[in-house]
Amino acid sequence: MMDFSGIISIATAGLKVQTKRMEVISENIANSDSTASTPGGDPYRRKVPVFRVVVEPQSQQTTVVFAGVKRDPRAFGTKVDPGNPAADATGTVKIPNIDPQVEQMDMRDAQLSYEANLNSISATRRLLSRTIDILRA
Repeated sequence: MMDFSGIISIATAGLKVQTKRMEVISENIANSDSTASTPGGDPYRRKVPVFRVVVEPQSQQTTVVFAGVKRDPRAFGTKVDPGNPAADATGTVKIPNIDPQVEQMDMRDAQLSYEANLNSISATRRLLSRTIDILRA
């Protein structure tokens, strides 16, 4: 049986993970138009958050933690823009491998997951408060 603190600790870990996920997505969105500073150079490369499962040795609770970011290996797009400082000899500019619609959907998913974890904490706190009220009566 899980205790109240275990439920809150798992949901808190979820809040932390979703916060980091939203930070990475925000960085991707902010850099979706960032090209290289040198001709023919590579633009900003999309980042993908990486998570890992951790099992707490004493309680055997399983949580997820942020393990860092990896670079999305997908190819860059290109556009013809001879006046751009990042343009190569043919006037082609590499553009980031970011799809703003995908980032927006990922952001919405992260927000919903964050809210679900927050609701779990709130519900657990209400249940704990009611339990204490019953024990006082």
